Amino acid sequence: MLVLLWLAICLAPLPLAVGDLQLATGRTGTPGTLRVVSCEDLGEGRYDCRGWFTPDNGETPVEVAASPDSEPGDLTRAQLTPEGDRAAPAGTRGVLAALALPGVGLGGLGFLPYVILYWRGVRSRAAVIGGILVTAAGAIVMVVGVVAAYS
Repeated sequence: MLVLLWLAICLAPLPLAVGDLQLATGRTGTPGTLRVVSCEDLGEGRYDCRGWFTPDNGETPVEVAASPDSEPGDLTRAQLTPEGDRAAPAGTRGVLAALALPGVGLGGLGFLPYVILYWRGVRSRAAVIGGILVTAAGAIVMVVGVVAAYS
């Protein structure tokens, strides 16, 4: 049961990231430019940012929610969600930011094969090395994604 919970927790970020990945790659939403105009401090390090999204197709700009890591005056490439209420970073920055959460899940899966082998009585140096490499890869993806989101 513990292994199934471990697997579920580490795989849960994957479906949660699909929407943001589709936006960042341009598969969904409307491409354009986001100009952040205000960020309200909600306390405890939380912010509510608003901005104007100008579609590339020349349609009328719309007011949208911007990423809470934005600052007033930021001007960036973005994708408007199909609902039209939020603009997410597009391009490489958006893809990397969307991969931050799946990177956490990947890092968490690193030592699962080792644990399963250990419980079965198999001591495997390869499983330890593999766990280290997978955990390191997940940490790198996570850090790169967070840096991309906040830059």
